[in-house]
Amino acid sequence: MTDTFDRIVETGVVAVLRGVEADQLIGIADALRAGGVTAIEVTADTPNVADLIADVAGSFSEGETVIGTGTVLDSETARATLLAGAEFVVSPSLHPDVIETCNRYGAVCMPGVMTPTEAIRAYEAGADCVKVFPAGTLGPGHIGSMQGPLGQIPMMATGGVSPENAGEFIDAGAVAVGAGGALVDYDAAERGDYDVITETAREFCEVVEAARTDG
Repeated sequence: MTDTFDRIVETGVVAVLRGVEADQLIGIADALRAGGVTAIEVTADTPNVADLIADVAGSFSEGETVIGTGTVLDSETARATLLAGAEFVVSPSLHPDVIETCNRYGAVCMPGVMTPTEAIRAYEAGADCVKVFPAGTLGPGHIGSMQGPLGQIPMMATGGVSPENAGEFIDAGAVAVGAGGALVDYDAAERGDYDVITETAREFCEVVEAARTDG
């Protein structure tokens, strides 16, 4: 579990894939990895998500890419995707039963929170990190304010994160950022132009690294 979380934090960027087509998934994952993004979250509302996770998890050597499940709202979904090969689970909200299942299976769990109270409840329940969501609406200052009294709780910013503001969230104290449409261009994937995704991934990673270095 610690190794998985360390690998997520090392890159500092989690790619959120929602509704991705099965025939595009491996190509997108390859393109992201080429750009430096090695943590991929396939959302649970994607058709046949367990099969997709099993496919992508089996397509990379150990340590190349960390695969997880997002938008997990119940323990049943968490368990099914963990058994399929997911190494971490992300939720948009706080669900103690999901955290309990992840702890039982030794998987990283990152529930969604908005308030300090939710962050404390999630961490006390056994979460490894909390996903501050929707980060774009709340702004970097929200994370900075929560990190003041709750600096012991790792926080990831997701929702409305782009290359233009990712560095601000890292500066505010986020250990990583999660990004979907701002990172993955599905139209480019449809055209087979995966280089576009690689370049955006590289830009995200460079912004995060620069913020860490400057900070």
